[in-house]
Amino acid sequence: MWNRRELLQGGAALSALASLGLGRTAWAQLNGNAGIISGFPAGGMGDNVARPVAERLRGRYATSLVVEARTGAGGRIAVEYVKRAAPDGLTILQIPSSPMTLYPHTYKKLNYDPLTDFAPVCSTVTYAFSFTAGPGLPVEVKTVADYVAWARANPKLATYGVPAAGSALHFAGMMLQKAAGIEMSAIPYRGGAPLLNDVMGGQVPVSFNVIGEVMPHVRSGKLRSLAITSAERSPFLPEVPTMVEQGYKDIAVQEWLGWFLPARTPPDLVLKLNALVGEALQAPDLVAALATHGLQPVHQSPQEFARLVKAGFDKWAPIVRATGFTAED
Repeated sequence: MWNRRELLQGGAALSALASLGLGRTAWAQLNGNAGIISGFPAGGMGDNVARPVAERLRGRYATSLVVEARTGAGGRIAVEYVKRAAPDGLTILQIPSSPMTLYPHTYKKLNYDPLTDFAPVCSTVTYAFSFTAGPGLPVEVKTVADYVAWARANPKLATYGVPAAGSALHFAGMMLQKAAGIEMSAIPYRGGAPLLNDVMGGQVPVSFNVIGEVMPHVRSGKLRSLAITSAERSPFLPEVPTMVEQGYKDIAVQEWLGWFLPARTPPDLVLKLNALVGEALQAPDLVAALATHGLQPVHQSPQEFARLVKAGFDKWAPIVRATGFTAED
């Protein structure tokens, strides 16, 4: 959850606002209606973050604050929309890391540059993936090593489901295939819900899922998680070892959800929004609510968030080259 360093960063942002004449009691809200633009449908993971945070910012950051879904193209439509928006602080992009760090290496052409077309505000949450087995995989397969042995013995059955082609979850599967030297065939779905239905129904033996989607089913015993893809064990499924622990040191993949403003937004607005989001993420009831979805709050300064974006951008480049994958529009 929040560590001492992150709390200090939030305090530093609040102090910086005060030095700009935007102290907590004197913050002037923006006139007009602000929108948090999400690239994915309402009711999903993004809503679990955007809506409760918006409630805490409404009347403080802007006169009103609404969450608006602009879906399609794996989140790219929302990104392009915010890129074109006026840099007045009223149009906020909420987006997972992949459109900003992975897509630039998988699509031959993007209509945005994640490193120059936006002002990074802050990260909000981070979340890991689960390498999940359902009833379509023999019950004796309990570890990644077991799965690799099974896949070698049953290459025609070694399929795995992912919620979208070219997603970070898809790349986690390609990385396992390459590292283990086995043949695995990806089956892309249109979202996590239909994928989860087929895994639970046994139509697909294994899948890579956002941990929050499978967490209740793993706890109930309907599904089993063979591994978690984060560098360290998840606090939500602490009994499940990571890919790293099981010998795959390069498969340390997790995503963040972040907020951006259009490039050339005044720095004081970026800092103000950062501080208000950081304050919201400290609310115990919000932290508890996020935990039910497998989401960990993580708040950084705009400068540190910019470095996180660049680090992810640089990390994915050689991984994508090694797979030879190219996304299709």
